[in-house]
Amino acid sequence: MDRLTELIKKDMKPALGVTEPGAIAFAVATAREYAEGEILKVKVALNSGMYKNAFTCGIPNSDKFGNLYAAALGAVAAEAGLGLESLANITERDNERAAELVEAGRVEVAMDHVGSRITIDAAVVTEKDEVIVHIRDSHTGIVSIEKNKETIYLADASGENGSKTEEIPLIHQYTLHELLEYAKQVPERDISFIREAFSMNMELLEEGMHSQRAVITKQLLKENNNQIISEDALRTAQLLCSGAIEARVLGLNRPAMSITGSGAHGIIATMPLFAYFQVNYGEIGDVLLLRAAALSYLITMYIKEYSGKLSAFCGCGIAAGCGMACGLAFLRGANESQIDMVIRNMASGLTGMICDGGNHGCAMKGIVSVDAAYRAVELAMQGIGIGKMHGINGRTPEDTMRYMGMIASPGMVKTEETIVDIMQQK
Repeated sequence: MDRLTELIKKDMKPALGVTEPGAIAFAVATAREYAEGEILKVKVALNSGMYKNAFTCGIPNSDKFGNLYAAALGAVAAEAGLGLESLANITERDNERAAELVEAGRVEVAMDHVGSRITIDAAVVTEKDEVIVHIRDSHTGIVSIEKNKETIYLADASGENGSKTEEIPLIHQYTLHELLEYAKQVPERDISFIREAFSMNMELLEEGMHSQRAVITKQLLKENNNQIISEDALRTAQLLCSGAIEARVLGLNRPAMSITGSGAHGIIATMPLFAYFQVNYGEIGDVLLLRAAALSYLITMYIKEYSGKLSAFCGCGIAAGCGMACGLAFLRGANESQIDMVIRNMASGLTGMICDGGNHGCAMKGIVSVDAAYRAVELAMQGIGIGKMHGINGRTPEDTMRYMGMIASPGMVKTEETIVDIMQQK
């Protein structure tokens, strides 16, 4: 299997609700599996990105939101074996038990440092045991588990596949030219698994369409002539994209197909492409859609490796938005020079959008990123692009994507502190 194909396949994962509450619940549930007796205390320490992203987001199968209830549900009912879908089978009684823990002051969740690297330290203290689960770098990446101060699990330092960790991330070993060549030449059978992303994200959208809480979705549907797929590619894209995002952040009970650990990234990277394909059905083949989505994923990963998994800028809008814009240009037959223009247009227009956590506002960011992408592509198709000498654009598309990531990390560390301060003041 091609290394890039393997990278995409490994990174694509279903995620129920916003990824961060699922990851918190997963960490606590894992610790709970090793602890016997009545729960006395649940303590979770998070990096700023984890803390912020779960702060006000909805939780699947619950009318609660945020860090405390995600941790409490992890302790009483979440299923660690389901990974990021650990909250899939929560019942009303589970919600009541979680609320009892929170109201009794037995759950503590704190931000222990500002940083874009994912860190979760989840401790469950019972009458008999104290178990601590340590997660680093990915939402379910357990590096060690301690029980009563003894290490009972230690991850292989060489990585999951037993290979030595590369100094340069795999995605950064490729140029835009090479990514485009991959997208053009990869066999259809090797990327056919990407179809699941379209079907899964459409099912999430349908869930939102039937929810009275999804008010943005209903307005976008109205603006799209009350059609899910209309003749207007932009409005269809905004409906499919932000409708699925709204359902996700509200905690509705359907998973999104995530990329780079984020359901919203996965939605933005795919749904506007699917919308363009549906509107232009007959002119664009299904295989071309798969190739465009693969390119979208890879560009998203390229920028995210520089910005960090969780940071103060909106990776959904900026990284996934740029990836999606490149995929859209690919669908429209753009050449390499035009796709370079697309990246520069996106870098010049959208970089700097903040991330204030996984919340209802993500649907607005989705609307903006789709609009920016469609505009950036249209300009590039006419040979119009912001010059390489301007702003944070680089001499090469690789440099431009690197600079986009640098704006987030280290560039927006103080912004992250301010965002968290504002959220805590409320």
